[in-house]
Amino acid sequence: MDDPARSRIHVVDDDPSARHSLCAFLTAHGFQAIAHASAEAFLTDLGSEAGLCAFVDLRMPGLGGIELQRLMIDSGRTLPVIILTAYGDIPQAVEAVKRGAVDFIEKPGSQAQILAAIDAAGARASQRPPTAVPDRVVSERLARLTGREKEVLDHLVLGMTSKHIADRLGISQRTVEIHRARIREKMEARGLADLIKMMR
Repeated sequence: MDDPARSRIHVVDDDPSARHSLCAFLTAHGFQAIAHASAEAFLTDLGSEAGLCAFVDLRMPGLGGIELQRLMIDSGRTLPVIILTAYGDIPQAVEAVKRGAVDFIEKPGSQAQILAAIDAAGARASQRPPTAVPDRVVSERLARLTGREKEVLDHLVLGMTSKHIADRLGISQRTVEIHRARIREKMEARGLADLIKMMR
């Protein structure tokens, strides 16, 4: 990467193990990973040449990910944010995407998810317009879903976890996971954030 800032990725997480693990992964993939143990430290350290994106934990002592995202927006900072979330925080992560986060990743996240989120952040940082899926195409993809898959999708975009969906629909959590995988495939979505954007 010719521009050093284009390889600089911030990791904001109060969990040392999660922070070090993600930084090691990013470094191994050629990025310059900069670790911050809190949102406050990140804001203090953040210079004008901020970098490519920031992975931000949703729940931290002091400022959490949502509050940090709001402060960055209010101060005019355009650094793309990717939210890191624990299993039970998906509704808040959905809200973060609606507020402009590039994506959210349920910890620990797969290599594919992390790299896809970085690609999406790079597209936004380059001010390339996001590839919006036309309504007609979304309708065509929705038509591929079974009735049950549509039910699961409706609950997913409301931020419900697989366990809650299983309880609501009276099916097993494993069945919900199978439906989720088929929904992603049929809707041609990389993850839940893509589905939310299509269904807005």
